[in-house]
Amino acid sequence: MNKQDILNYVDKKYQKREQAEFRVGDTVRVSVKITEGDTTRVQAFEGIVIAFGGQGSARTFTVRKVSFGVGVERIFPLFSPFVEKCDVIRSGHARRAKLYYLRHRVGRSAKLEEKEALGADSKKSAEGKSSTKVTNEELLAGAKK
Repeated sequence: MNKQDILNYVDKKYQKREQAEFRVGDTVRVSVKITEGDTTRVQAFEGIVIAFGGQGSARTFTVRKVSFGVGVERIFPLFSPFVEKCDVIRSGHARRAKLYYLRHRVGRSAKLEEKEALGADSKKSAEGKSSTKVTNEELLAGAKK
């Protein structure tokens, strides 16, 4: 085995099994474990994902938020044991892999369009229509008897 094979083996062994369920442009709430002395607590950091970086177990994502008028960016390792969970608050429509241009924007111009969840809505409406058709057909069949 050469060095690269050994590194790939270690990367696969220590990666979390879940894949990232969010993309660049999404607003996420990252729950991070923070140790202060003897106590450990979970702190949330909510903002827009502006970039992914790295490869393998060294993969990272950058989250940006504006706190009291000051832009704050934090880089999280994707497979870190300190990142407890990442909740997607809203999905934004981004046409670029890196959203560094948001650093120079303030207010409404720093917002991204929200992705439309057409797939979920159309499934729900299709299920509702099919169930009403079945009940109507049953009623007609019962009326003919």
